[in-house]
Amino acid sequence: MRFIDREEVGRRLTYEVCIPIVRDAMIAFSRGETRQLLRSIIPLSEGRLFGVMPGAMGAHAPFGAKLISVFQGNSAVGIPSHQGLVILFDHESGAPVCALDAGEITAIRTAAASAVATEALARADSRRLAILGYGEQAATHARAISKVRRLESITIWGRSLERAHAFAKATQAELGVPVCAAESVEEVVAKADIICTVTAAAEPILKGDWVRPGTHLNLVGSGAAGPAEVDTDLVVRSRFIADSREGVLAQGAEFLRAKAAGLVGDDHIVAEIGQVLAGEIEGRGSAEEITVYKSLGHIVQDLASAWWLYSESEKPE
Repeated sequence: MRFIDREEVGRRLTYEVCIPIVRDAMIAFSRGETRQLLRSIIPLSEGRLFGVMPGAMGAHAPFGAKLISVFQGNSAVGIPSHQGLVILFDHESGAPVCALDAGEITAIRTAAASAVATEALARADSRRLAILGYGEQAATHARAISKVRRLESITIWGRSLERAHAFAKATQAELGVPVCAAESVEEVVAKADIICTVTAAAEPILKGDWVRPGTHLNLVGSGAAGPAEVDTDLVVRSRFIADSREGVLAQGAEFLRAKAAGLVGDDHIVAEIGQVLAGEIEGRGSAEEITVYKSLGHIVQDLASAWWLYSESEKPE
């Protein structure tokens, strides 16, 4: 049984590799070609979760599961917030064949999924990116979004302005794009074409009134029912697209708050991203429309990425 560690995942699973893998996986998911259960999340204590995500890429395709801990406080002490394993099973024999570092796969495929959604939903002339948060997902999102849009600027907000400035400096040095930090969320998003929310906020930090017409948003930070990064006004105003309709109806906090308030119904989720990518449902309807991609993360993204890492490494020289 092979083990692929964090270093190897990070070295080989580039965004050039992962973005098309995730795109194909989400199309397959929305076409009903994959098999999966809703993920199970066990709260351990404040800011600490354990999740189990099982699935299969098809009836006669690789299958497996992700076992992952999410400890929100880890980033403050330099430890990844997401840690765990993806376990792959061979579809011919049923034998486990590979265990892979789940934290690094999660970090890369989550940002790759946002890049896929941005490529499909953001205006073609989008050049200004705003990121709310300065943790690991902020860094991966800056890298991934830069692969699908020619960015002219990136603005960062975080609860510590000092840490936001440090993140901005490091990101600018890495990407060669002007990056700055701002004191308020409203200031950061004021001129943004693309917004990525990657925080651990329990209550909304972004208001719909602050978002310009024509903006695209990737809502990533809240992965369970409860914590919400944006207010219900933004949900109501947007063309709302999910990674998984079933997942968002069960665990999409921002959508569920708007639904509980009687402001939207289930039909407000106009599509899954896989349906947009397959050309079955229109993504952006106009240049003035606000589009939202709600990302909960999906096992098919993990399995497809993991299987590529395993199968490509097994090829003879």
